[in-house]
Amino acid sequence: MDFGLVLQTDPPASRVVDLMKRAEQAGFTHGWTFDSAVLWQEPFVIYSQILARTTTLTVGPMVTNPGTRTWEVTASTFATLNDMFGNRTVCGIGRGDSAMRVAGRAPNTLARVSEAMKVIRTLAEGGEADLGGGTVVRFPWIGKDSRLPVWMAAYGPKALRMAGEEADGFILQLADPYLTETMVKAVKDAAVAAGRDPAEVTVCVAAPAYVTEDDSPQALAHAREQCRWFGGMVGNHVADLVARYGAESGVVPHELTDYIASRQDYDYAHHGRSGNPDTAFVPDRIVDRFCLLGTAEQHVEKLKALRALGVDQFAVYDMHDAPETVIDVYGTHVIPALNG
Repeated sequence: MDFGLVLQTDPPASRVVDLMKRAEQAGFTHGWTFDSAVLWQEPFVIYSQILARTTTLTVGPMVTNPGTRTWEVTASTFATLNDMFGNRTVCGIGRGDSAMRVAGRAPNTLARVSEAMKVIRTLAEGGEADLGGGTVVRFPWIGKDSRLPVWMAAYGPKALRMAGEEADGFILQLADPYLTETMVKAVKDAAVAAGRDPAEVTVCVAAPAYVTEDDSPQALAHAREQCRWFGGMVGNHVADLVARYGAESGVVPHELTDYIASRQDYDYAHHGRSGNPDTAFVPDRIVDRFCLLGTAEQHVEKLKALRALGVDQFAVYDMHDAPETVIDVYGTHVIPALNG
């Protein structure tokens, strides 16, 4: 199993770079960041510094979207980083939540995501792509060995099907074993139906991880409060699904719809932060199911269960009061236990 580290690009950028260096030294293979231009600093500028100060780490956004950047600019940025540092990027992409809403726009349609994935991958790998209206372009400076995997974030049935049919990887932002099994199966089945080898679709589960010294009620209560924000972030996507399909349609699992019944207004100023006041509606059981909390041994146990369900990478959301501790414990205990 691969391991990734996910951070917001809060200033100072030097701290983001330092944590990514620490993660690589601990055995992490991927470094991810949020991509929301109004809320945080520009990630692609910071990626160049991370890549320059690491040797093997692969970096990318979790996730970008096709609405806040033109597709040729996105492709050129990835291709430039790959040319400088040797194919060490991955394009995580989705409809866009905070990046679009904070700018006063609605998230992108799945059709737009589909087209963007094709254009960005094709251009970044040196091919020709139509930018719309018959304008076909190609970057003349890209070498023949340039590669850009595109991983798609998804929850709903149509998005899961698209990820299986078109994406190189699937990003699931929760670590609940039951939901993981259900959604991974939907993606893999879609890949088979599209004539693809399902093993070609990399599965990445992303969720907060908080390591405690013991499993006492006090330690777990603190861990839950540090990670409760995540249930609110997932709730934004669930609310979109409920608005589209309805809470009782059977399309969206009750495990997702039930807990957002008391969800109210959401202020993106607190997005992805511990202590988010807009996530009080998230019950403890959801935090426990969606996140990894507890001792290092408890993390290992849950990760082995996720790996058995077909998860290829676990990406740690490390936004809480102990980011260094999680990186270090994963490096000394968790990653060796999973990878021998």
